[in-house]
Amino acid sequence: MLTRSATTAPPMSLRKKLAEFGFESNDDYDYPLRCLLEADLPHLRCLNIVGTAGRRKTALANALGHALAYQHLLYHDFTSAEPAPPTIVLGENADASAAPEAPLSTFERCMSEACAYSEGARTLLILDQLHVADFHDHIRLYHFVQTHEWSTPQGTVVANPQHLLLVLIAEEPLYHSLAKVSFRVHADASRGFLDYRPEDFGLHASAAEFMSALGNLFRALGTSPTPSEYRRILSDIHQRVRTEEQLRQSLFGWIEGLDHGTLHAAPLQPSIAAATQAINRYLGVEEIEIGS
Repeated sequence: MLTRSATTAPPMSLRKKLAEFGFESNDDYDYPLRCLLEADLPHLRCLNIVGTAGRRKTALANALGHALAYQHLLYHDFTSAEPAPPTIVLGENADASAAPEAPLSTFERCMSEACAYSEGARTLLILDQLHVADFHDHIRLYHFVQTHEWSTPQGTVVANPQHLLLVLIAEEPLYHSLAKVSFRVHADASRGFLDYRPEDFGLHASAAEFMSALGNLFRALGTSPTPSEYRRILSDIHQRVRTEEQLRQSLFGWIEGLDHGTLHAAPLQPSIAAATQAINRYLGVEEIEIGS
């Protein structure tokens, strides 16, 4: 039987909360987050965000940290260059063997801080572009997830498993053992389909015909705009869209990740024509201009 952990489960309005913090998607992340946060696990909770190359995965991770109200949000990108070490100047009579230890790397410091913060507060640590990290670090991370302990030349720190959530992002599959202790979610531009209705946007029922035609077009495209994207498209339709080319440009301009070539491919043109005609009937335009 699953038991609720001390880590707060995601709120029911998670999709709206994510949008407030810069990540809008038609996918519902409430259920997968509950699977992870409410599971009875013998190790640290570890979320692996996968998807196509790009920063959409990073945007989701950051938005989750804010939407779930983590007190501390830490981030490390393995592609970022290390800052130059500070210059150490020894006096003439100083003993060289007594020189201070080399500072921790950005990665080591981030891990240590996450453990320290997690002692008394909910902490989310994002490790981005993990595929660039040395394989030895992958093994160390697996050991950390299992034992909660992170060791550096300056000592060992311990993470509180009730407070720390580790988020892993990579453009390649994770090290097998690390993947086995992680829960995966998918984040990219291929979002779930939402069936919009006129009343969702305060429109008259007469808008149902062109919105249905747009729905058929989105199904043919294999994508669906998010609510804010759809709202911008509706604004264009009421103010500017009169031709097929204008509809293409509005869709390409507002829908994230929409492929330009697919939008202009021959098989899609009947759906674009049908949507344009329905829009013009709704607007009361008697003649339809074809093309640009």
